[in-house]
Amino acid sequence: LLGAVATALVVYVGGTAVQGQSITAGVLIAFILYIDRFFEPIRDLSRRFDTLQSTMAGGERILELLNTPVDVRDEENAEEMKPITGAVRFDNVSFHYSDDPVLVLDSIQLDINPGETVALVGETGAGKTTIVKLLSRFHDPTSGDVLIDGVDLRRVTQQSLRAQMGMVLQDPFLFNGTVKENILFGRLDASDEDVQAAAKAVGAHEFIMKLKNGYDTTVEEGGLTLSVGQRQLISFARALLANPRILILDEATSSVDTQTEHIIQSALATLLKGRTSFVIAHRLSTITNSDKIVVIDGGRIVEQGKHAELLALQGRYFELYKTGFQE
Repeated sequence: LLGAVATALVVYVGGTAVQGQSITAGVLIAFILYIDRFFEPIRDLSRRFDTLQSTMAGGERILELLNTPVDVRDEENAEEMKPITGAVRFDNVSFHYSDDPVLVLDSIQLDINPGETVALVGETGAGKTTIVKLLSRFHDPTSGDVLIDGVDLRRVTQQSLRAQMGMVLQDPFLFNGTVKENILFGRLDASDEDVQAAAKAVGAHEFIMKLKNGYDTTVEEGGLTLSVGQRQLISFARALLANPRILILDEATSSVDTQTEHIIQSALATLLKGRTSFVIAHRLSTITNSDKIVVIDGGRIVEQGKHAELLALQGRYFELYKTGFQE
């Protein structure tokens, strides 16, 4: 705006001077061109100031994250977690948050054999997510023990524990980068052949190859240029590439078309095979195919068993079954 006003002023004053033959038209044109160059450093400084403001705002958010209090720390004598088979035990586990004395989980007793798939079922707020948070050691139990292969999770380092675990979120997050780079987050040293093998195993290869640049197609942060189903399949490929012994899956509730739903179900079967899996389940097919269904209500396990067994009880699981499992 300032540049436009200055240019208009020069044209007005200079035009008057040209008419009065005080200056030539060439001098006026030169002044107009100089005006534009005169304001260029000011515009550049303004752009740099905007960049500085954005950087400072980003820095504040980073510092806020870095200064977030840590709920869980490794013990001084914590050991590296040895390669696990995937046997999991919750031994009379109760939990409440430090700022709220109300129990979120109450006396959870649960034994899972290596390779079993466990479907966690219950209403929103029942405690399903808290169970997997304790398993990942984002929190420690208020009382009781969480053990993997008989080892208390508080006795091992968090890094060595999580290196053997994988997590697929309900709304999978994709980073700003290529499709290949997003899959590689599962295992950074994997080859291109490994990446493609993982994608093929979960049914993602076909749609990836249809993208503009295949595996080298750039994905916007959050994966907004991809459909919900495509983002899920890429997150499945990422988890499969990591090959964790224990997998935590928060199943998406988003609706997809029938063909994509079929691909996702096939991908889930591949992903869950041969590893201990905890699934916060919403799809009936996932629940019925699980080795064990654990029904949680009010922070307590009220029922556990197989699909047919729990239906026969006509209890809490039976009630959830009639609602369609979209809790």
